[in-house]
Order: sequence, then structure tokens, then C-alpha cells
Amino acid sequence: MALEIRQHLNQELRLTQELVMTPQLQQAIKLLQLSRLELVDRIQEEMEANPLLDELKEDDAPSVETEIEAEAVARGEAEPLVPAATESPEVQPPEFDWEQYLAHYDLTPLSEGPIDRDDDRPSVESFLAPETTLHDHLLWQLRLSALEPQDQEIGVVVVGNVDDDGYLRATVEEVSEMAGAPVERVEAVLAVVQDFDPVGVASRDLRECLRRQAEEKGLGDIVRRVIEEGLRHLETKNYKRLCKELDITFEEAVDAAREISSLEPRPGRDFSTARIDYVVPDVYVSREGDEYVIRLNEEGLPRLRVSPYYQSLLQNDTPQGKEARGYIQERMQSALWLIKSIHQRQQTLYKVAQSIVTFQREFLDRGIGYLRPLILRDVAEDIGMHESTVSRVTTSKYMHTPQGTFELKFFFSSAIQRRDGEDLASRSVKARIRDIVSREEPTEPLSDLQIAEILVKEFGLKIARRTVSKYREAMGILSSSSRRRYF
Repeated sequence: MALEIRQHLNQELRLTQELVMTPQLQQAIKLLQLSRLELVDRIQEEMEANPLLDELKEDDAPSVETEIEAEAVARGEAEPLVPAATESPEVQPPEFDWEQYLAHYDLTPLSEGPIDRDDDRPSVESFLAPETTLHDHLLWQLRLSALEPQDQEIGVVVVGNVDDDGYLRATVEEVSEMAGAPVERVEAVLAVVQDFDPVGVASRDLRECLRRQAEEKGLGDIVRRVIEEGLRHLETKNYKRLCKELDITFEEAVDAAREISSLEPRPGRDFSTARIDYVVPDVYVSREGDEYVIRLNEEGLPRLRVSPYYQSLLQNDTPQGKEARGYIQERMQSALWLIKSIHQRQQTLYKVAQSIVTFQREFLDRGIGYLRPLILRDVAEDIGMHESTVSRVTTSKYMHTPQGTFELKFFFSSAIQRRDGEDLASRSVKARIRDIVSREEPTEPLSDLQIAEILVKEFGLKIARRTVSKYREAMGILSSSSRRRYF
């Protein structure tokens, strides 16, 4: 039986739809989700990589194109780079008319003036006082101690395993293995380190930390017994069980709890270097009369233009000019797309901010208790863009309002139904729960069920007890038994 194999070449016409992500469109999408600081860094990188990009100074006359683009952005009429869901992805940008573009620019080369440098000035770092960490503070005390050189080395290992809260996060056996010393010698060095300032440092657990502080303050035997034997009941405020196990009166248990509450559970707190994040708003919303005015924060954001010097080279008919024309045209196209992408980003940000102000007018007037439920689709339909575009432009962007400074994502929240009237945003419900807890009697805190009943009675909210519990835990509010105060 013979096997015959045949090959054929066929031509077939097929109509398909594909989404083409051009490099310019990818650049515009990336710029949308950048924060303000990231955008400034990105512009600086592009200016270093592209010699045709130039920063427009305050004393420079803006170009015709810059003025037209700025006015179009302010009116919300600039041509979008990020297409809506209904736009055809196959549409390509038209050919750029270089002669018409260059006609709007002053072709005077940039002047090169002397740069005033003062290299004799001290650096900024010389004016900064170094921060003393807990690790440095303990090493300083270790060097001043009367320990032998070998014990000093063991002490360095001990201090190196003390965390920012002041607790020793390694066992004596582990320190012994790391330092290559007997366990007994490590115990002796640890006892010396535990006498350092702050009191309670290098403790292995909370009980040991509180015990050392109680001994330092000379507190009574009942306090020490509560720390050693009844700390678990003190955490849950189960004073009845505490009194029964230690055979003490209720008044003695409350007095001991008051003394223990004055101790420091984190000895290294005073040396902690907490990171502080400063927020620069991207949008300012202010009230003028009965209307809210939206202004984009352009301060510190470089205003870009195409360098006039390279524009003159583009019109140079010399052999050197013709040779460089291809490179200059390529870099000019990249520079124009970056400038247009930045304008589009600002335009989209303005539209989203305007839509948020429209939806959250009552919040701006009366506060967080009147924040409306809002989802990305609502804003996307309002401004005629895709939800993904709204999601990107609200990432790491902040708005300053008469009620405070908030991230744009703050204004988007799920809905909680009411018996009558409009639904409330979940953030508004959380604010009401926090307000109810702040007004409760400390000796008789409200349970989650009681809070739910108050929400139904005062605000007509259909909310279950477990929902109140979920919101309370999300806000870091303790349960009613843990909030109860006895002193």
C-alpha cells in the first residue's frame, strides 16, 4: 500500500479585529498611573535621554502649540490619546507637518550663560544631626561597661538581636552558637544588657519586660503577682477570674491594672524612626460662592517644549544638517508624543476630578457622613472613558478639598441600604460607627448589636451585627469587653 503526501499553497482573505497597542499609546497609559513624584522623575529621565526636550522657563514665551494645548486641556477639549471602548484601535496618527510645526517657533538658539557654582559651600548632609537608634544607644552603653573583651563581643551579638521594640528575638542558645561562647556566659552578659537604658530592654517576652520595670519602680507584690500569674486575664479585662485565681479583692485588681498600664510594653518606642509620608495633592478643590472650582497642581511639574536649537538644525540645508535630520525628526516625534501624553494625563485627571466633585457635592458641603456610594463605572460613563482608564488615573493621586486631603480612590465606596432616602457609602457608615463609639460610656461600652440598633434607629440603616463587627475590626476598634474601663 503506497502513502501519497501532497502539499498545497492557498490564499485566504479573513477579516479580524485586533487591538494594536502602539508605543505611543503604551506611553500614555503608563503616564496615567504614575504618581506626581514618579511623573517628575519620568520627565527628568526623558529630558536626559532626548536632547530635543527642553524645559520652558517662566521668562520664556510659550509656543503657540503649548498655548493651544493648555487651553484645550483647561476646557477638556484636547484630543484623547487613550481611546474610549468604542473607538477603533486601527486608527493611526496622521503624518506630521514639520514645516507648519516649526513655523510657530522662535528659531533663536538657546543662549549659553555662565553657571554660578559655589563648590566651597558645605553639603546639605553636614547640617543634619544623625538620629540615634536603639541599637546605637545600646552599643554606646556596652562600650562604657566594665565587661571583658570576650564578653563585649557576646554583648554585641545580644544587641544585634534586639528588635526596634526592644525585645530580644533570639534564644540564649542561638546567641551562644553565634558568639561561640558557653550558655552560662551568655546569660551573664544578657543580665548586664538588661540593666541598660531603657528599662526592660532585651527582654524575651512581655512578662519579663513588665516585671523588670515593676522592680525598677518598686511596685508592690500584688502587681508583680498579676504580671507573673494573671497577665492573660488582664489582657481580656476578666477581673473576676483574676481575683479568684490570685485571691485578691476587686479593688486590688483594679489598682494593680492601673499601675501596670503606666508601664511601657515597648521599651524601644522612644528610639523608633517611624517613616513619615508627605502627600502633595494633584488636584485642589476650593469653594467660590456656590460653586466648587477645580485646579490642577502644576507646581514643580516641568513645562516641556522642543528645543529651538534643534529646530534650526532641522532647517539647515548643509550636508551636516541633512545628515542629522533623520535623527532629529525621530527624536522630535518622541518629544511631541511625550508632551501630548502629559497634556492628556492632565486632561483625564481634570475630568475625573470634575466628575468626583459632581457626584460627591454633598460630602464637600457637609462632611464624611454624607459620602455617596460611587463605583468606577459611574465616573467612566460620566466622562466617556473606560473603567480601566479611571482606575489608572486614580492610582496614587490626591485631592485637597475643604474637608481635607484624600486619595482619589477614597471617594469610591460600596453602598449600604437605608429604609428611606438614598443609600450611604460604607465609609460613611464607618464614620458613624466611630462617632457612636466615641460617645459611649467607657464603663458601659456598647456591643455590636446595640450599635446596629442605633444605626437603624437614628439613620435608618439596614445593617447586621456581623457587618458592624467587620467594620469595627477594620477600623481597629476593640470589642466591647476590651473597651470597658474600670478606672
